[in-house]
Amino acid sequence: MAIQERTGQNERGWTAESTGLAVAAGEPSTVTRGALLRSLTGQRRGFFARFSRQPAAVGGALILTTLMVVAVGADLIAPYSPFATSNDVLLPPSAAHFLGTDDLGRDLFSAIVHGTRVSLLVGVGSVLIATLIGIVVGGVAGFVGGTVDDVLMRFTELFQIVPRFFLALVVLSLFGNSIWLIVLLLGLTYWTGTARLLRAQVLSLRTREYVLAARVIGVKESRILLRHILPAALPPVITQAALHVGGAILIEAGLSFLGLGDRSVVSWGLLLNDAQQYVRTAWWISAFPGLAITLTVLALNLIADGMNEAWNRRI
Repeated sequence: MAIQERTGQNERGWTAESTGLAVAAGEPSTVTRGALLRSLTGQRRGFFARFSRQPAAVGGALILTTLMVVAVGADLIAPYSPFATSNDVLLPPSAAHFLGTDDLGRDLFSAIVHGTRVSLLVGVGSVLIATLIGIVVGGVAGFVGGTVDDVLMRFTELFQIVPRFFLALVVLSLFGNSIWLIVLLLGLTYWTGTARLLRAQVLSLRTREYVLAARVIGVKESRILLRHILPAALPPVITQAALHVGGAILIEAGLSFLGLGDRSVVSWGLLLNDAQQYVRTAWWISAFPGLAITLTVLALNLIADGMNEAWNRRI
């Protein structure tokens, strides 16, 4: 009890200062669990309010939401099978084929719709893997420090200097071009930035008063990391993850454009690969898949910028 009175913390190790709660003059700087939860709820509402006041970020969110709906309902939205060939070869956009057809008579609109699912799968799947690895490595390195920190950071730098695109070229050339191999490969090479960012966040948070008070009253180290430090350190990591999704989509499109994509599925990069020799005679074959990639990456960048502004600003 004496420790709590001296430090101004309650039984959970939280302070009014650390949670942003106002304290009347002359009153003890303590905060209950209920007050803390109300404060965190208010902060989340404030984040969405700040995000919604940015037209560009909202526009990016609407574009991404539309793409996700298209990816989920691709079988219902596409009027034709993306692999169905016909005699309608290299037809320009028309009422029968909204975006025209390719050199095999396949409907380009149906192919782009189904390619949305593959591109988002690669982007989101690889970033989820990378983010999980980065959180574990960066969180442990920043929280434990010392020799563990040095070893994990040298390990991170080893992965960081590897050129992921050329590594992907080599691996896919040797072991095949499965879409799941691409997801795994990108996930295992994209985590370094997340690890370094989270480590920096944890290093700045582990010496805060509420963390020190939690140690004094006997809270387990793992609980301090998971309950008190990581929630405050994750916002910039989430923002970076949004950027990485766009980067992963671009890398997959580049690999597919070079002919290393998975031919068993339809992706925007493979559509661009097939359109190389028809750029002058059938512009729509390359223009519309390229536009889809541009809109997706642009939407993710707008969302990331909006999230960054919303986290950094205060109402």
